[in-house]
Amino acid sequence: MAFDALSITQGPKHHFFGYYEICPWNANDAYHLCLEVDFQDRPPVAGDVAGVGFVDMATGRYERIAETEAWNLQQGAMLHWLPTAADRVITFNARQGDRFVAIKQDIHSGHRQVLPRPISGMSHNGRYAASLNYARLKAMRPVVGYAGLPDRFQDIAHPENDGLFVMDLETGEAHLALSYAEIRDLLADYPDISSHHLWINHTAFSPDDSRILAVVRYNEPGVEIRHTMLFSVATAGGDFRLLADLGASHFTWRTTRQIFGWLTYAAGSHYYLVDEVTGEASPPYRPDILNQNGHGSFTRDGKWLLMDSYPKHRAACALLLWNMEEERLVPLGEFASPPAFRDEVRCDLHPRFNRAQDKVSFDSIHEGSRQVYIMNIDSVVP
Repeated sequence: MAFDALSITQGPKHHFFGYYEICPWNANDAYHLCLEVDFQDRPPVAGDVAGVGFVDMATGRYERIAETEAWNLQQGAMLHWLPTAADRVITFNARQGDRFVAIKQDIHSGHRQVLPRPISGMSHNGRYAASLNYARLKAMRPVVGYAGLPDRFQDIAHPENDGLFVMDLETGEAHLALSYAEIRDLLADYPDISSHHLWINHTAFSPDDSRILAVVRYNEPGVEIRHTMLFSVATAGGDFRLLADLGASHFTWRTTRQIFGWLTYAAGSHYYLVDEVTGEASPPYRPDILNQNGHGSFTRDGKWLLMDSYPKHRAACALLLWNMEEERLVPLGEFASPPAFRDEVRCDLHPRFNRAQDKVSFDSIHEGSRQVYIMNIDSVVP
C-alpha cells in the first residue's frame, strides 16, 4: 500500500504549522494554517517575524494575513482554528509591547481581538485556553519559548503568581489553575523540586475539557532537561494528580479517562496506557513494535493512533498509524532529516489529522526546505 506525500507549500520561503494534536484545517477543509518564515537554519531571535496565513486548498495559493514575533521552530505560534467559529476565525500568539498575547482574527474580515495572555492549549469547546509564561520557557528551554522579553520571575524558583493559567477566550479573563509555589508544596516529598527553578510545558485538555494534562520540569546547569513529571489538574483549578514521577515526554488523551504516552515507570521508558483517575499504568505497551518516542494523537473513537518518530540512526523520521484494537501497524513513510537540522532547528513531523480524519498533515525538511505536506489515508481510516 503506497502513501504519497503532497507538498502544499513551496519555497523560496519556508512554511510550517508547528505542533501536533491541533487540526490545521478549517471546518470544511478549505484552508490549512501555517507560518511563513525567511530562514530555517537558526532559532528566531528578538525582532524576527513570521507570517501568519493559510493555504487555499482549492487553488494552492498561500495567503498571508498577519505577522507575529511570538513563535519558535517547534511549536510555531500555537495556531488554532477557534472551535466556535472554525470556518473563519483563527488564534495565534503574538507580541504586543512588553507582553506576549494571543490574537483572535477573522480570516475574511480581518476583525481582531487581542487576548491578554498567549495560548498553550485550547479546549475542544472553544471556551478556554491554557496559558503559560513563554518568556520563562525561553529562559529554561529556548526551543519552546519566545525570544524578546525577559521573564519577570527569572530569579524566583517557584513563583506564587506564575504557572498554569486558564483564560476565557471570550473575555480574556484568566485564573491561575496551578502555581509553581503550589507544585513545590504538593511535591514536597521530592527534594529536588524545592531546589530548582520549575517550568511547565505541553498542556492538553481532556476530551470533555474538565481537566488539563501537562508536564513540570526542572534543569541542571548545562543540562536542558534534568527531570520531568506528568500531572493533571482540574480546568477550574485544584484536584492535582501526579501521574508519572520518574519521567515523561510526549502524551495524549485517548479517552476522557485514559492517557497514552512515552513515560517512565519502574519498567523503564516506554509507551504506557494510564488511568488518569487512579494513576494506574499498564505494562509497557507493545515495546516490541512501538519502541521509539514520538508525537501521537488519536482518532476521536480512540481506535487509530497517528505517530511519528525522531530520526535516530537512520537520519529519517518515520510516520505511521497504529490500530489499537487489532494491534496492527501501518507504515506511512519515512522522511529524511539531515544531520544539520537537530536540536533547536530540527523539523519534527508533528503529524495531525484533518477533521474527517481521512488526511494527515505534517511538517518536513526532506526536500531541503521546511514545508507542509499532506497525505490521504482514507484507504486505511475510512
